[in-house]
Amino acid sequence: MSEPKKARRKSPNGSGTIGRRKDGRVELKLFVDAPDGTRKRVSVYGRTWDEADAERTRLKNLQRQGIPVDVTTMTVRQYLDHWLATVAEPNVRPTTYVTYELLVRLYLVPGLGKHKLRRLEARHIREWLTKLATQCQCCAQGKDAKRTHDPKDPEKVHPERARCCAQTPKRCCEKHPSVGTRRAVLRVLRAALQDAMDDEVLARNVAKKVPMPTGRIRKVKPWTEEEALRFLDTAKHHRLHALWSVALAIGLRRGEALGLRWADVDLGAGTVDIAQALYRIGGSLDLHEVKTESSESTVPLPDQLVRILRQHRREQMADPALMKANKLGLVFVSTRGTPLEPRNVNRAFEELVKKAGVRPIRLHDLRHSCATLLFAQGVEAATVQRILRHSSITVTTGIYMDVIERVQREAVSGMDRLLDGGLSSNSVVNDVKEAPPH
Repeated sequence: MSEPKKARRKSPNGSGTIGRRKDGRVELKLFVDAPDGTRKRVSVYGRTWDEADAERTRLKNLQRQGIPVDVTTMTVRQYLDHWLATVAEPNVRPTTYVTYELLVRLYLVPGLGKHKLRRLEARHIREWLTKLATQCQCCAQGKDAKRTHDPKDPEKVHPERARCCAQTPKRCCEKHPSVGTRRAVLRVLRAALQDAMDDEVLARNVAKKVPMPTGRIRKVKPWTEEEALRFLDTAKHHRLHALWSVALAIGLRRGEALGLRWADVDLGAGTVDIAQALYRIGGSLDLHEVKTESSESTVPLPDQLVRILRQHRREQMADPALMKANKLGLVFVSTRGTPLEPRNVNRAFEELVKKAGVRPIRLHDLRHSCATLLFAQGVEAATVQRILRHSSITVTTGIYMDVIERVQREAVSGMDRLLDGGLSSNSVVNDVKEAPPH
């Protein structure tokens, strides 16, 4: 007589089915309400029946709460690749796209890329961001190791080129991502997941549950008037003296200054039209639209800057070969007449700063120095906003609040002389009134 069959575990109606696959995993098949309002069958895999059953309970709880269930099987990496190509690239400025692609490739994909998109949770993001704060990116991205490889012959290795992480023994340089970088990464992830929600791929944006990383943010420390004068005095005989003057006097961004054409400069009227900027994108150095609509504007030039630009123009026209090579008609070009490489400009600036013996700042901080010097001269915030072409006065006052408050304190301190004089007079009167009779 044969043995009776073992009773199979049965699932309640509407609760899907759980079965073992040939590869040993346990599969849950369940119909759920998808974000687009349709009913779709999802497959969830576990190691044991109980694990699959627990996932079924979770999904049914979501259904009872009226929360649609994410049905996509994409990983975070797959979705981010799709998002960059179909959502970000067609809709944002080329320079913004380059930033997004960089943050996705260097941070988001290595950190979260293997997670299933629909199973990504806020705790995964929080734990990863916490770990990221202490993770040396030179080690993680192999930056120092790349220095040891010959770009012309990848098989050749030059250990002597190593500076830190690729040395033997290893000497970590502790290049941890800044608070600003971690915030930027989280913003990109939030934006990508929000687009997934809008496209009804996801039901929730779990990245919004993760608070922005906190910590010390690098504060702008622009030059004082004395430091700016020392730098310009040193740069007086540099071939890019006019470039440094433009960046400091009217606060142009690096790309805007490098993309300036003579056709945009009216030396007679003393104005300059900011219409495009020079950027290196995808290996190509080209002119692109400026950062925002408010960035496109006409800016007045100080008389001394007009004289500097006139001299720069004369020197440029004295070199026929350079003028012929300058096909874009740019104001600032290399010695060969080609557009200036942005990184080379940074290096030239750093060398001049060392030569001048002034406090090191970034090239972009010349823009901040311009604003600070304008405020110190008593220029109103609305005027500074128009010169720097910020999108709103709130942006201007937000960035330079410390400077504005300092200028206000210095202005108000001028009242001390008046109050001190009044206090002295009152003291004399009170002394007379309170003097005892003889």
